[in-house]
Amino acid sequence: MQKYECTVCGYVYDPAVGDPDHDIAPGTPFEDLPDDWECPDCGAEKDWFEPYVE
Repeated sequence: MQKYECTVCGYVYDPAVGDPDHDIAPGTPFEDLPDDWECPDCGAEKDWFEPYVE
C-alpha cells in the first residue's frame, strides 16, 4: 500500500501501521482516512499529504 508524507513536517503515514493514537486500524489505506483526519505530528490537514517516494 502507498505511504503518504506530510509536506509540512515530513511525517509519513504508513497504512500497514495505521494511526493507533486516533483509532485508525492497521491496513487502512490513506484514501479511506476520514476527511477531517490530521497529521498526528503537526495537525496539517489531509490535503497537505503527498505520495511518499522512498
